Amino acid sequence: MIELKTISKDRFDAVLFDLDGVITATAKVHAACWKKMFDEFLRRSPDEPFESFDIQTDYPMHIDGKLREDGVRSFLKSRGIYLPEGDPAEPPSYETVQGLGKLKDRMFKEILHKEGVEVYVGAVQLVKQLRGQGIKTAVVSASKNCKAVLEEASIDHLFDVRVDGEVANRLKLPGKPAPDKFLKAAQQLGVEPHRAAVVEDAISGVQAGRAGGFGLVVGVDRKGQAKELRKNGAHIVVSDPGELL
Repeated sequence: MIELKTISKDRFDAVLFDLDGVITATAKVHAACWKKMFDEFLRRSPDEPFESFDIQTDYPMHIDGKLREDGVRSFLKSRGIYLPEGDPAEPPSYETVQGLGKLKDRMFKEILHKEGVEVYVGAVQLVKQLRGQGIKTAVVSASKNCKAVLEEASIDHLFDVRVDGEVANRLKLPGKPAPDKFLKAAQQLGVEPHRAAVVEDAISGVQAGRAGGFGLVVGVDRKGQAKELRKNGAHIVVSDPGELL
């Protein structure tokens, strides 16, 4: 069992960070937007009794860490609801998978522009310390708003590589728990997976880190799910990345 509590240059050449919930506090904003969108959608159904989207159970099980459309499909399937896929170019709507994803995205962007981005200070300090040691850093996120969030928080310069929802869509990379996005980030950094660490707060994210054969998978427990993070692949679990300073 790995008990490592620091990340040093002699063991690792790179660290790959998730964004929402690890570097920035935007995970809770995403969750709130998903709940609002899905609740409005479910209330529109005349055939089923209304059962609200549960942030504590539905969000980690079906949404967290996944590409937007994958999250929509997963949650709808859990409720026995099947919608047409729709066109990625279509406007926000309640009629298709793509349309629902666009509705949620519009809600998130409105909050982002209105309230800005809160960063986790310990996580940012860790990124800076790693870079000071000559360790490369990357951000690996399911979000198509990753670039905008990094720029809004003025931390985009702290990452050598960004593999996010936009990149995954362009390169046809499957979302977490598949390891492909982490492996692509490692490839772009020029490092072998066993010489890189993954820092993730999502169950699907730690699963992806282990599936990719990374040398260290750090689970960040901000939701009281330390046991689940370990069970699904985290070598170690911290309450904040700053504990690794």
